[in-house]
Amino acid sequence: MAALVAVTFAGCNENTAIGNDRESRLDPVPSPAPVLGAADALENVATAIVRPETMSDADIRALGGKAGRCAVKMTEAGFPSFVYQRGGDGAIKLNGKLISLKRSGDHRYQDGGLSVALRPLDSAGYAGLQEVDMIVTLPGAKDELGYRGYNECRQRDVGAAQNG
Repeated sequence: MAALVAVTFAGCNENTAIGNDRESRLDPVPSPAPVLGAADALENVATAIVRPETMSDADIRALGGKAGRCAVKMTEAGFPSFVYQRGGDGAIKLNGKLISLKRSGDHRYQDGGLSVALRPLDSAGYAGLQEVDMIVTLPGAKDELGYRGYNECRQRDVGAAQNG
């Protein structure tokens, strides 16, 4: 009976998502997505199918690392979909590409018709991270995209080697 159960569930752990420990030992280190402006990254792409994507550690390193940056994550334990420097620029991953966005106001970032607005909320998740709404407006899209996530900020001078 135990052999039957083992054979039945043998292929169940085939999760290739970023951060899956089992796969990280088998797969080569991922290379970062290219960093482009919004116009180039979204050229000839139907905006109806574009959604924020999770950044890998390689993506974050290509953007300058985690130290001194904040990250908007869809879950408290997940990888970020948007990173930014307090009072500085940000970046989002869309269509398999990292898109640099210039700060255009408090909690607002844009480039080439693409904009991201963050709205900090007065609530926190179970791990203590501040909840935040992330509103993404794609060039030429009829509707904006809204996401609720968590904001995690890292100090520049504390554990820079550990944080990225």
